[in-house]
Amino acid sequence: MSMMTLTKTRFLAGIWEGVLTGAAEQPKLEALYLETALPVVTVAAVPGKDSEWGVRIPIPAELLSDGVHTFLIRDAETGDRLDHFTILAGLELDEDIRAEMDLLRAELDMLKRAFRRHCLETMG
Repeated sequence: MSMMTLTKTRFLAGIWEGVLTGAAEQPKLEALYLETALPVVTVAAVPGKDSEWGVRIPIPAELLSDGVHTFLIRDAETGDRLDHFTILAGLELDEDIRAEMDLLRAELDMLKRAFRRHCLETMG
């Protein structure tokens, strides 16, 4: 498993940017969308910082359309996943999977509280 850590710093003007730590030498990264490598992933040393690398991934506009788009960033040599990010385009909030996940979490929390209350009532 990779000891590298990739942290997103921003997504601006169609370019995902992050900082990779834990690599003594310049790593080779790849970004995938639907199992296809994106054409450009830039990795450059951060001035004055040992083992820190700036990562830039331009997202081609032709990949985006209505829906949910998930991009995977991984070490090209080992295949270890370092990070991922998702872009939502053209969806109303009701169709957003994150809204569904929030609803499921709220329902799960309600069930956990009810179960704990039931356990306390039946045990004591």
